[in-house]
Amino acid sequence: MTPIGLFYGTNTGFTMLVAELIVKEFNEVAPNLVTVYEVDRENLKQMQAYDYLIVGCPTWNVGQLQDDWDALYTQIDDLDLTGKKLAMFGLGDQYGYPDNYCDAIGILGEKFAERGAELVGFTPAEGYEFSHSLGVKDGQFMGLALDEENESEKTPERVVNWIWQLVEEFDLVEYLEPVV
Repeated sequence: MTPIGLFYGTNTGFTMLVAELIVKEFNEVAPNLVTVYEVDRENLKQMQAYDYLIVGCPTWNVGQLQDDWDALYTQIDDLDLTGKKLAMFGLGDQYGYPDNYCDAIGILGEKFAERGAELVGFTPAEGYEFSHSLGVKDGQFMGLALDEENESEKTPERVVNWIWQLVEEFDLVEYLEPVV
C-alpha cells in the first residue's frame, strides 16, 4: 500500500485533472507514493488506512460542496482520523464567486479536523482576488486554492510548490529518489 491516499470528487473533470497532476508531480519527486480514489466510487472508511491524506473538492455555486462530497458529508462523522495528516486542495472561481471562493476546503477541512485529522498544506491567500472564503484561516488557505476558470496557467507551479511543501509536512524525505 502507498503511504498517501488521495480522495477527490468532481462534476466537470477539473478536480480529476488536478488530482492527476498532483500524482504526476509526486511521481517526479518520489514514485508510487499516492493511491487515487474518486469518492463517488469508494467507501470513505478507506481513508483510515492511510497516515497521509490528500482531499480534493471544488466549491460549487454559492459556497457549496461538490455533489459527491455533499452526499458523503455525514459519513465523515463515522471516521476516526486521529493521527492522520490531511492536506486539502480546492477549486473555485475567485472572480465569479468572490464571496465564497474555495469555501469547500474550509467546510471539509473543519469536518476532517473534528474527526482527529491534523490539517497541513496551508498556503498564502496573497495573490488571489476574492472578498471572503470559509477556506481561509488566519490569513492562509486551509490547503491549496486553485482557479482553473481564471488562472489555470498558475496551477502547475502552485501544485509543484505544494508537493514539496507536503513532502516536508508529511515527512516523506525517506521516500525521495536519490540525486545521481
